[in-house]
Amino acid sequence: MFFELALRNVQVNRKRSVITLLLGTLSTALLVFSSAWMDGSHQQMLKSAVENYSGYIQITGEDFRENPSFEHLIFDLDSLQEMVAEDNEVDVLTPRFESFVLYSVGEKGVGGMLTGIDPEKESMVSRLHASLKEGEYLSRGDTNQLYIGNELAHRLHVTIGDEVAFVGSGADYSFAADMLIVKGIFQTGLFEFDASSAFLAKPYFDMIMAADNMATHVIVLPKNTAQADALAGKLGEEIGAEYQCASWLQTMAPLVKSMKLDSVFGYITLAIIFTVIFFVVMIYTLLAVFARIREIGIMRAVGTTPRQIVTLLLFESSMLGFISVCVGGLIGAAFAWYFSLHPMVFAGMEEQFKQYGLAVSAIPTAFEPVTILRDMLVMFVLLLLSTLYPILHVNRYQPIEAIHHV
Repeated sequence: MFFELALRNVQVNRKRSVITLLLGTLSTALLVFSSAWMDGSHQQMLKSAVENYSGYIQITGEDFRENPSFEHLIFDLDSLQEMVAEDNEVDVLTPRFESFVLYSVGEKGVGGMLTGIDPEKESMVSRLHASLKEGEYLSRGDTNQLYIGNELAHRLHVTIGDEVAFVGSGADYSFAADMLIVKGIFQTGLFEFDASSAFLAKPYFDMIMAADNMATHVIVLPKNTAQADALAGKLGEEIGAEYQCASWLQTMAPLVKSMKLDSVFGYITLAIIFTVIFFVVMIYTLLAVFARIREIGIMRAVGTTPRQIVTLLLFESSMLGFISVCVGGLIGAAFAWYFSLHPMVFAGMEEQFKQYGLAVSAIPTAFEPVTILRDMLVMFVLLLLSTLYPILHVNRYQPIEAIHHV
């Protein structure tokens, strides 16, 4: 009976019902899309940071992350790579040997990191190859060809074809030095990285640094990047205690925390916006219910109890809220789905995006059904709560007072 009466009232008061539906629909669509946009932008930032250089999974010597010295290297690289490659969830793995050296050109000297890499495999696990700005990327057969960061090249005042001398310490603590020729210049957009990093092909690096069959890191690309943390734990058990295996959630913990903090502030901003919407809906509902005081007074006069009136009005609000949330949720989800497949492209802003470490200027939304349903539920509860006070307030009127209300 209450459902039929509520449905009749909704149909009779069409103007009020349409406005209520529009408010609920637009609010829900906005909340769903805003959440999808915020989550998508954060995911894109994290993905860009991971894929720029860090990698999804890093394997190091047992104490290397806490104490990065030549005492804690991977000393049996070939054996480790064979073990890791046997796992069916591993797509690509590649070694790196990072060493801090002093670069010099003429009287200009700059400290930085010199890293030996496998150029072909490195291009699969990071964006070093895609970050090429000038010249050419490395190949495995290169000898003293240097791939250098844009800011480091600027500090040393070198360009393609120029010579750079370096001095450093080999893996056996021997003296290492050589004259290198700049083959390529890269720009990832990560200023500190671009200002301190340069790369050599690992076979030549191993020769001059006495690092044959050694590495500081082995970078692993999972077939399913979403399962990187689980795979890191699994590999850690397989390779034994002499090695440490960490996913990007551990190696990039500060960035992950900052993204979570940014999400908190984002949701606080959304909460403020929707608090305003809540009061707008409540005020409109209060006016709409006040317009029905005489109707409520007559119902009370013929024997309808206050509880029955509250139940009836809540049925009406629930009905309108449910419809508006469903429609708004579908609209918001449709936009989130579309822009997850076709990311928003900020044309002409590539350089500005690179300053923040983003390799592309296209930002997708995150289409996550669980999050969408959560937002719809939150909006439904808000719509229902916004009508509760007006209903309870108007229901306090005595029948005679309500009938004579103007």
